[in-house]
Amino acid sequence: IKFDKGDPRDPINFSYARKWSITLICCAFAGITAAASSSYSISYESMIHDLNCTRLQATLGLSLYAIGFGIVPLISSSFSEECGRRPIYIMSSALFLLAEVMNALAPNIQTVVVSRALQGIFGACGGSLVGGSIADIWQPHERGLPMSLFAFSALFSFGLGSAFGGLIAASPHLGWRWVQWVHVMFTGAFLLGAILVMNETRSSIVLARIAKDTRKMTGDPRYRSSAEIDKLSMSSLIKMSCTRPLYLLLTEPVVQSFSLWVGFIWGIVYCLFESVTTEFQSVYGFSIGDTGFVFFVGAIIGFMANMYQETLYRKYFPTKGQEARLYMPCVAAVVLPVSMFIYAWTASPNIPWIAPLIGLTAFMSGTFVIYQVSFLYLADCYGPYASSAQAGQSLARNLMALMFPLFTQQMFAGMTYKWGLTLWALLSVVMAPTPWVLFFYGSKIRSRSKVSRKILEAEQQKWDGDTTVASSPTEEKSMQV
Repeated sequence: IKFDKGDPRDPINFSYARKWSITLICCAFAGITAAASSSYSISYESMIHDLNCTRLQATLGLSLYAIGFGIVPLISSSFSEECGRRPIYIMSSALFLLAEVMNALAPNIQTVVVSRALQGIFGACGGSLVGGSIADIWQPHERGLPMSLFAFSALFSFGLGSAFGGLIAASPHLGWRWVQWVHVMFTGAFLLGAILVMNETRSSIVLARIAKDTRKMTGDPRYRSSAEIDKLSMSSLIKMSCTRPLYLLLTEPVVQSFSLWVGFIWGIVYCLFESVTTEFQSVYGFSIGDTGFVFFVGAIIGFMANMYQETLYRKYFPTKGQEARLYMPCVAAVVLPVSMFIYAWTASPNIPWIAPLIGLTAFMSGTFVIYQVSFLYLADCYGPYASSAQAGQSLARNLMALMFPLFTQQMFAGMTYKWGLTLWALLSVVMAPTPWVLFFYGSKIRSRSKVSRKILEAEQQKWDGDTTVASSPTEEKSMQV
């Protein structure tokens, strides 16, 4: 059983209205999980006062939330292959909602930390599928805007969560618990939307269901989809999804370099969650509500930069190939250390608050560009292995997000904000050549890779007439490394 050309049941042939409804509902979940991170960190003071805990204990809740997004995607992709995407979105959002309720009702910091770990686990189950869901329903040349919206929803929601979380936490009648209750409301709305709007987007699951209905109608057991014929056991799928990302992370120079660079930047973002509120309060007398808006504008500028990057990609792809994704990341690699220096050396009572805010905004804009390209570039380079490459990158990125906040306050206490941020800026300078090297030499680096050669051979076979229907190019099937 396979799809005929133009078959409306094929997710890639969904109407534009249905594609955009699915895209927006998926991006909404990415936004909810991102806001849950920043709004938690900005409501520390209220929580510490209410639960009589230390700042390190509160920070542990932030770090454990991040690690869920690093580890869980290694396993959740296997269940997606077996059950489809829609059931996982519904299940993960329902459990995420219950974990938020647990957090809102927590009587002590230990319950908060456990609930945050559960939020990270359940949020990652659904959040890790968003990029794959977009790839399921959009052709490669159409994915620029949907993927930009995905990145925008995540990073803009960091700012949105900080802004509204700060306003709620600063209210003497609300506090940190109401930050969680507001999240419960939004997650509940998403859960209802997922049940009503979300369609299954994984083509192999749709084909398997069609084959099952055909067998039932005809009584002929020979009707099978390609996924059923080549189906692996759940244990094999889990083993593959856990080991392949690590294999690519440890052996592929492109995955390694991008993961290290993106992971370092992501760690700094989580450090800023820890430092921005305290610094702007102590230096400029900002309230908690005011500091929440500091992250807001960078996501908008980054979104516009990515729109321009998409124009460059379409223009230069015929000559540069996959490296046409890297024009704006090369610019971002220069902007990041410069913006960090600006932020580090202008946060002073003698300098207007707009100066460090410009540096911080430029940093968040560069982060936005890199965050999106980390998905698109690896998807372009690793085709059927893209989910594994992205899972390896996500693991490295969120491990950094786990570790950095745990020593941020001690580092700033010992070095001061100026010199601590200067250290990050200097390390950003060291890593700035990463996209430039890949831009000029990425194709040569991949040509020496065993995995890339396999992908090129598979693509050549496809062009030579292989018409077997498979899932989207950015989702791996049961191919073996």
